[in-house]
Amino acid sequence: MPAADELQKQKLYAADVAAIMQVRAMGTVPKAFVRTYGCQQNVADGEKIKGMLAEMGFDFTDDENEADFILFNTCAIREHAEDRVYGNIGALKNVKRRHPSVLIAVCGCMMEQERVAERIRTTFPFVNIVFGTHVIHRLPEMMYTAVTDSKRVFLRGHESKEIVEGLPVRRDGNSRAWVTVMYGCDNFCSYCIVPYVRGREKSRHPDAIVEECRALIAEGYKEITLLGQNVNSYGKGLPEKINFSELLRRIDAIDGDYRLRFMTSHPKDATRELFDTIAESRHICHYIHLPCQSGNSRVLKEMNRRYDREKYLELIRYAKEKMPDLSITSDIIVGFPGETYEEFCDTLSLIREVEFTSLFTFIFSSRPGTKAAEMDDPVSYKEKTKWFSELLKVQEEIAASRCAKMVGSSERVLVEERNEKNGLLCGRTESSIIVEFPGGDELIGAFCDVRITEARNWILRGEKIG
Repeated sequence: MPAADELQKQKLYAADVAAIMQVRAMGTVPKAFVRTYGCQQNVADGEKIKGMLAEMGFDFTDDENEADFILFNTCAIREHAEDRVYGNIGALKNVKRRHPSVLIAVCGCMMEQERVAERIRTTFPFVNIVFGTHVIHRLPEMMYTAVTDSKRVFLRGHESKEIVEGLPVRRDGNSRAWVTVMYGCDNFCSYCIVPYVRGREKSRHPDAIVEECRALIAEGYKEITLLGQNVNSYGKGLPEKINFSELLRRIDAIDGDYRLRFMTSHPKDATRELFDTIAESRHICHYIHLPCQSGNSRVLKEMNRRYDREKYLELIRYAKEKMPDLSITSDIIVGFPGETYEEFCDTLSLIREVEFTSLFTFIFSSRPGTKAAEMDDPVSYKEKTKWFSELLKVQEEIAASRCAKMVGSSERVLVEERNEKNGLLCGRTESSIIVEFPGGDELIGAFCDVRITEARNWILRGEKIG
């Protein structure tokens, strides 16, 4: 079915569900509880889910005990994340016992794995709806089936080559927005489950992306982050010949007072053109998240990253040459199967050479179904935790030094919220460093110039200028 027809069909289901739920709620507004785990792409998916639920007449609650519909949007990237989801689903058994009419759904990356879906089917019979990453747009249809037939709904693995545009979105904030530019991944890094649960790469049409960004800017959003598992491969399969740099230039051409970010950027596809585009732009932050994962070329080859240490450092050197103020963050995996301590030390030396603003660091987590899960892994978890602590210490020293150098500078901060613990406003610089400072609530959601007065390792303190 064409995407436009599919969208219209789902809107009809949404209207039917709204009418049914209004009756079931006996005149009150039905409430939905939605919890999202994992990456920014999951967050963006969760905002679409909330948008569809709003069309179905739901309001939202942070208390699952008062909800008429409960949904967990799951992440499969690490074992710890999966275990947490299973524990939280199990706790819903008591909610279902107290409120038998509540509908419970589980979706997301975990559900695209057969072993997980089967465990939900057999171990958690009180879960009404289970669906994967490719059929989010069919939530109204699944809800209709669940409320009219009282049958459990399992829908997963039905991947379409066509992207359904026009889904409603209920965004979690009014100053920062996520915009997905592509779905899926073709890289098959040996440790990663994402290509198996997100499918092959599919790019959205550039006009749809540009118009979504234009609308957000007109609504007053101050920061837009473009999302994709590998945004640098944007453009595959589109009738128009376009790459990610050209897409950035088209969005950057939109007038307005806003920032533009993107993630995640794969080093194997990062080009000089990309860094030139950022350097020459009006709105793109001089910030890039460029995951290296390891600083050792042999380990990178085993990871199937398709670049080596020197290639990564060459990219960094060129980017810093074009933008001396560039802020770089990265992902690091500690203890990949077969990694020696000497090879881990190559990662430490790379971190010292690059001087990342911050790192997202993880001890290797085996994912069933990936190549790395079958590799010999002789180093104990206890030993890996020692390496992990060593890495954190090195990065903490780098971050502390970087932040200390910022004392006395003036930074443009996008104010996001008030820190409930200390009462200070909290926001981020263009380089994505957190800044806290005193001020009124009228500043939340706006840009503010702040003079940095104090550095506290990962966080800066300051005072409003003017």
